[in-house]
Amino acid sequence: MKFTQRLAYYLGGFSIGLIILMFFLNGKDASCDYGPNARTVKNISSKTIHYSNDVSNFVTNHTIDSSTVVNLIKYGNVDFSKSNTKLDSCKIYHIDNIYKEKEIELRIENCDSIAKILVMSYINE
Repeated sequence: MKFTQRLAYYLGGFSIGLIILMFFLNGKDASCDYGPNARTVKNISSKTIHYSNDVSNFVTNHTIDSSTVVNLIKYGNVDFSKSNTKLDSCKIYHIDNIYKEKEIELRIENCDSIAKILVMSYINE
């Protein structure tokens, strides 16, 4: 069998396999969150989020709504050097992001069923 024939069989089978995969995975909410930042943010975002009293006051004073807070977490960068991940029960993560051209930091306590925002403040303000 010539090389061109083998290549044609290979490409034909590969394309049929891709079509079958697209058929089975169509509409699925599949994601590839393999990095530590993506896994941490996805874990926090999947839980019920509670605010501390200071964070509630901050959100009210700066007119930030809950969907903005969720987006700040979802698209933020976890700073593991400032986080405390060695705790047994609830790990504390430090997330940095930008909101209205100002740097904002969040300190989140990530427990089994809930995530509580302990601190939310602008950096350099």
